[in-house]
This record gives sequence, C-alpha cells and structure tokens, in this order.
Amino acid sequence: MNASSATLEETLAAARHELAKVIIGQEDAIRFSLVTILTGQHALVEGVPGLGKTLLVRTLARILRCDFQRIQFTPDLMPSDITGTSIFNLRDGVFEFHRGPVFTSFLLADEINRAPAKTQAALLQAMQERTVTVDGVTHPLPSAFTVFATQNPIEFEGTYPLPEAQKDRFLMKIKLGWPERDQELELARRMLSGDSPQATLDRDEVVPILEPGHIERLRSELSHITLREELVSYMVDLVRRTRSHEAILSGAGPRATQALLLASRALAAVEHRDFVTPDDVRILASPVLEHRILLKPEFEMEGTTTAEIVSQLLADVPVPR
Repeated sequence: MNASSATLEETLAAARHELAKVIIGQEDAIRFSLVTILTGQHALVEGVPGLGKTLLVRTLARILRCDFQRIQFTPDLMPSDITGTSIFNLRDGVFEFHRGPVFTSFLLADEINRAPAKTQAALLQAMQERTVTVDGVTHPLPSAFTVFATQNPIEFEGTYPLPEAQKDRFLMKIKLGWPERDQELELARRMLSGDSPQATLDRDEVVPILEPGHIERLRSELSHITLREELVSYMVDLVRRTRSHEAILSGAGPRATQALLLASRALAAVEHRDFVTPDDVRILASPVLEHRILLKPEFEMEGTTTAEIVSQLLADVPVPR
C-alpha cells in the first residue's frame, strides 16, 4: 500500500489487519484507540494487569511508524523524570536540555494514578499545550503526540486519583475486559507454539503502513465525514442532560460535547463510513461521558454506577430519525 496515496478507509482497514496479528479480541479497545489517534486526543485505558494494554499501544506505534515510550508511574516519580532537565556541560560552560520520555509520538503512562499530583500535572500540561517548558524555554512536542494513561480498576491502595477536572482532558476511557473463552484458548495455543503476540511483534511480523508525518493527513480527512445538524443537537442534549440528572453531582462540560463530535466522525471512519449515525453517538456515550460525571454519594452508596446512569441518559434523550 502506498502510504502517501492510500485513502483513510484503506489505511484504517490495513491498520486493523496488522493489529489482528498481535491483539486477540479486544475489538472495542482497538476501535477506540484508533478513534483517539485520529482525533489527536488522549485516552485513559482501564483494565487489570495482563490484558495487553502495553502491547496494544506498542503495536499501534509500530503500525503507524511512530516513536513509543513508556513511563511507569510511581510515588517517587518527579516531573523532570517525564519532561527532562537541564544539565550543566562543564566543557562548554552551558546548560544543555536533555529531553525526557514525553518527547515521543505515543506515550504509555502506566498507572498514572500512582504518582503524586505535581507529577501528574506535568504530564497533563504537556497533553493540553503539546509543549514542555523548562528553564523558561518552550520545547514543542511531536505533532502525533498521544498519551494512553492506564489505571488498574481494582487496586487503589497507595494511589493518587486523578481529579475530575483533569480526567476531562482525556477524550475517552477505554476499558479492556476479560477475553472470551475461545480467545483465551487461542492465546494459550499461540504461547505453546512460540507464536505469542509478543513474539509476533518482536519478530517484526507487523508491517508499518504509514510514513512519518502522515497521521496529520489522516486527521485532516475527518472533515469530510458528514455530521447532520440533528445529530449535533442530539449530542448537545445528551451532555446537557448529565447536568440535571438526579443522581449526578457534577455533570459533563462543553468539552464532552466536543469530544463526542470529534470521536463520532473518527468512529464513522473506522467503520468505513463517510457519515455519522445515531448508533455512533450511542456507542461512544459511555467511553466519552463516564469519566466526566460524578455521582452523588447517596447513589454511590446504593451501588449505582456511572455506566448505569449513561444508559438511563440514552433512554431519556430522544434519538433523531
């Protein structure tokens, strides 16, 4: 495939084909990861250890010919461990800036809630501004800069939960669930035969499909995806309903509407369509809205979940025909 002339549809189809060589199942995670990259945004990735979060991002980086870095967040991680620092050069008598791992295209921030607020803020600032400022000098990040920040949903001891306002900077929350039995059986067989997903990636069997810098071209093509006015109104009404629901203490802001608009076009492209449907919006509602709403304590104590509330919102707001 000629990367410079391939259409958005051809590129995405090739990407999913290459991903299937390594990632078994996890169809939603694959779709939503591609949506995140196409929109130029960032994603929270939630799942217990061993489900392939790192492998997914590494494989995406290989396929899209992007740099990849991984940071393991710990309580003693400092902001400079992420952004880099200036070191004095004794020979030349000047300070030289040594770039940190944030200077990459795809960054996996592993267990972001393990680091204290100051360190989290250093990464979140880079995500928002796409620059890093050290000693008064501003350094731009790569145009394809995308953060996948992971969280373990069942282990909270010794963590520093992301504030609600900071969660809003992520386009969506991608959840990785347990594999189906046939998928886990396939994984077991591949491990026994020496053809594990990790081995497949290490043997360079995954073929890059883009040239450096072409992600921006793909992103620009999303403007050609048709989004009807009534669907825009539907998204606005859906987000506004989060602010008046009886179980919600703090609803989603305008950034959630923007996220739905961006993500719906990208999802349509991933599904090989040049138009957005109401089903695209409904599929995206949970990953885009769940981490942006805060439930009232009395509803949390009763066991109500944000996923249940989003389902109620979808049932309450009329779907355009």
